[in-house]
Amino acid sequence: MPYHRATLSTFLIDERRRTPSFDPELAGLIKDVEVACKYIASAVSRGRLVEEKASTKVNIQGEEQKPLDVIANEMVLQTCDSTEQLLGVVSEEMENPYPIQRGRNGRYLLVYDPLDGSSNLDLNVTVGSIFSVLRAPEGAQELKPEHFLQPGISQVAAGFTLYGPSVMLVLTLGRGVHGFTLDREVGTFILTHPDMRIPEETREFAINASNERFWEAPVRHYVEECKQGKSGPRGVDFNMRWIASMVAEVYRILIRGGLFMYPRDTKDPSKGGRLRLLYEANPMSLIVEQAGGASWTGRERILEVKPTALHQRIPVILGSRSEVERLVSYHHAYDQGEELSFKSPLFANRSIFHS
Repeated sequence: MPYHRATLSTFLIDERRRTPSFDPELAGLIKDVEVACKYIASAVSRGRLVEEKASTKVNIQGEEQKPLDVIANEMVLQTCDSTEQLLGVVSEEMENPYPIQRGRNGRYLLVYDPLDGSSNLDLNVTVGSIFSVLRAPEGAQELKPEHFLQPGISQVAAGFTLYGPSVMLVLTLGRGVHGFTLDREVGTFILTHPDMRIPEETREFAINASNERFWEAPVRHYVEECKQGKSGPRGVDFNMRWIASMVAEVYRILIRGGLFMYPRDTKDPSKGGRLRLLYEANPMSLIVEQAGGASWTGRERILEVKPTALHQRIPVILGSRSEVERLVSYHHAYDQGEELSFKSPLFANRSIFHS
């Protein structure tokens, strides 16, 4: 079978051959996650036909669950509950870690967001699942919350799925990024996008413009530069995108380049950010960096942030490296007291952001 038509299973076998240090137990865990994603894909495709089977509540994030949030979470738990490689899992939808009964000697931990972008379900917009794999502390038999509080750089694998016109699984094992498309006729993920790389040149950015009044000055400055297009300091026109589904936003960046921003703002300072460090920011940051991009809070590289809580939130700026570096430099300049200005100054008295 030619390389570009390899299945996920044969890809993992080849990875073991190419990389002697690759743990076959990790491959087994990835295969179990793949099965869970297939179940979720089927449920999502049926929409309201399956939603009546789930009871919902307000989750630990303070968000009202969608029925498919609950269904997707249960599908991951049921699929992985007999995974001997796993010591335990944590989910965006659960307050506490979930121990795997058959995995008391498991060497890995699974972190996941069962259904990212679920607020879009009623609109039939692309949603997905995000997952991350960490090593369990050596010799650990009793699962503890602190086992999961590892910086993103410690991840041994990360990935996400897309449930859209086609079902895709994007995966990194720390050696590049690869995309697999589900062949629905045979129920197998096929390697269709080997060695994905984020384009260096980009003319797109994604941000929720409704929060503009809450943004920090560096972000307002960057967005205004882009909005001024050819007549501004960048000298080129930019397009602004916003899907409100992180899996779809990151996939677009992998294909076309660009910048995705959910920056720190003053809307709710107590949260420290909008996205979850463990379930969203860390796995997506590993994928983006492995594809040649960059991912920062604006002031810190996300993969170096030490988590302090299971449901910690964090600002996220990720995408094409040159654009991330530009915005990070604006944060550094602002923090050092430098004035951010250009022709038609953004922060002068006549700026649209001042009365």
